[in-house]
Amino acid sequence: MKKIDEEALAEAYDRALALEKSGDVDAAVAAYHEVLEIDPEDHGGAAVRIAALGRGETPPKAPDAYVETLFDQHAESFEDILVEQLGYAVPVMVRQRLQDLKLGPFKRMLDLGCGTGLTGGTMRDMVDDITGIDISENMVEIAHEKDLYETLYVAEVEDFLEDNDDEAFDLITATDVLPYLGALEPLFFGVAENMVPGGIFLFSSETLAADDGRSYIVGPHQRFLHSETYIRSRLTETGFELLEITEINVRMQDGQPSPGHLVIAKYKG
Repeated sequence: MKKIDEEALAEAYDRALALEKSGDVDAAVAAYHEVLEIDPEDHGGAAVRIAALGRGETPPKAPDAYVETLFDQHAESFEDILVEQLGYAVPVMVRQRLQDLKLGPFKRMLDLGCGTGLTGGTMRDMVDDITGIDISENMVEIAHEKDLYETLYVAEVEDFLEDNDDEAFDLITATDVLPYLGALEPLFFGVAENMVPGGIFLFSSETLAADDGRSYIVGPHQRFLHSETYIRSRLTETGFELLEITEINVRMQDGQPSPGHLVIAKYKG
């Protein structure tokens, strides 16, 4: 693997951001393509930025290197930013909805994209055994210090689901994972493969409001938005029964709510 020219990369990326800010989309996209030439693994997420500007193909997911870098960098301040500044309360909603629907307690939970353990923390007394997965090593270290999980892995979610040989789970959660994935087939199929019949799959998404036939797009904040129609059809096709889909505010972004869904489905097996 050739060494990245960090100086050239930083220059091209800063230039792309400045051009984007100034409204010169064509020049910004050209600069982001330069970034990708220097750093094909895309640690800076140039591909999702190009898609957010409405140019080029929408990638099937955010680049692994980008997601890993993003969360490794923000691990220490993650909870403060997400909970205190962005008003993120999805883990609390997860617990509430499960209790209201009288689902649980559970034997084995898989917390996909576990981060620092926010969802694991809210669910701890409802589950015997929790496994957490996150692509960011720094996030997993913080989760480990909290002593909430029986098992923790540093792994990309789809890769883990494909390779995992552990005992199946009766609860799988994916809070704030879908904004980094476009195509949902690998995730949903992987969850089904790792779940006992009758198991519960619970996840949050950010909503693509315009029902214009598109399944997903990259939104203005470089996060994937999914159409409700796409989520429903993909769940059905993968063998899930939709129990509940609730409209929620996922987080505040620039003072504006990010509309989303909290989805609870049952695996028919």
